[in-house]
Amino acid sequence: MLRRIAVIIPEGASALEVTGPAEVFSRADGRDGNHYELVFTSPTGGDVRTTSGIVISAATAAADVTAGGPVDTVIVAGSDQLTVPAPPDGLLSAVSVLATGARRVAAVSTGTFALAALGLLDGRRATTHWRHTTALHSRYPEILVEEDLYFVRDGRFATSAGVACGMNLALALVEEDMGTAVARSIAQELEVFLHRPGGQAQFASRGNPSPDGSFFASPLKRVTDAVLENPQADHTLTSMARTAAVSPRHLGRLFRDELGTTPSRWVERVRVDRARQLLVSGNLPVTTVAELAGFATDEAMRRAFSRILQVTPTSYRKRFATTG
Repeated sequence: MLRRIAVIIPEGASALEVTGPAEVFSRADGRDGNHYELVFTSPTGGDVRTTSGIVISAATAAADVTAGGPVDTVIVAGSDQLTVPAPPDGLLSAVSVLATGARRVAAVSTGTFALAALGLLDGRRATTHWRHTTALHSRYPEILVEEDLYFVRDGRFATSAGVACGMNLALALVEEDMGTAVARSIAQELEVFLHRPGGQAQFASRGNPSPDGSFFASPLKRVTDAVLENPQADHTLTSMARTAAVSPRHLGRLFRDELGTTPSRWVERVRVDRARQLLVSGNLPVTTVAELAGFATDEAMRRAFSRILQVTPTSYRKRFATTG
C-alpha cells in the first residue's frame, strides 16, 4: 500500500522538524509491503531556508501536490512566523488545501498554530512547544491545550511538542500504519524512545546560565535537585518553597516561567520517570514501585501514568521490556 505524506515547510522552519519525521518515514518505507512517498512542499514551491541555514531545495508548490495523487497524511513543520497573531495567508491556504481530504493531519511544535488558525483544532485536544502553550491557550480558547504531553492525538489530528518530538509523532503514525514491531525497530535504529517517558517541561534547563555558560545554583535549581535526589519525600509547595528560600507564590512563578508548568506537576513527572526506570529495570511489584517512586498509592501512580504517558504502568512495563 502506498501512502503519500506531504510535509509543509514554512520559511524559517527548524530543519530537524522536517528531517526528523522524514527519516522515520523513509526507514519505514517498504516494510511489510507498505510504502511511503514523501513530498516536501511550501506555499509557492522552490527553496526554503531553515533556521540553521540549511536550504531544502525544490519543494513542490502546495497547489501542485494533489496532482500527483491523493494525500494520506499532512505534516506541518513549526516556525516562529506561525506564532504571530496572523500567520501568513499563503501558508494557511496551503495547509487548508492539503488538509482537506487527508486521512491524517499533524503538526510539529509551533506548526500547531497553523491548524489552530484554521479552526481545525476547535473542541479538540492539542499541544505545542512548551514555550508557546500559554499563547496557544490564550489565542485559541476553543482548544484544550495539553501542556504536559509531548504528543496528542485527537481524531484525525495529531500535534506534538517541540522539535525532536516530531520523530515521536512520526513513529506513532508508523506504529498505527504498520504495527508496533516495525515502529519499535525504527526507534531502535534511530536510538530514540518509541514511547518517550515523562512530559516535555522536564527537558527545560534547570538553573540559570552564568556568563561563561555554566550553571549556578538558583532557588529553582535547589528545589529540582532536591526532588530528583529523593522523589519519595513529601514535596509540598510549602516544603519546596522553604528549600528555595522563597515564598510559595514566588516559587510557583519560577516554575511557570522557567519550566512551563506548576511545582506539583513537575514533581509528578519526576516520580513517573523514576517509576518508569524501576518498572523496566526489574520485577518489583507495582505497589513497591509506586512507593519507591514517591506515590501515595499504586492507584495514584496509575492515574499519573495515564495522564502523562497515556498508558498504565503494567502496560508500559510490558511494552518497554520487549525492546530488549
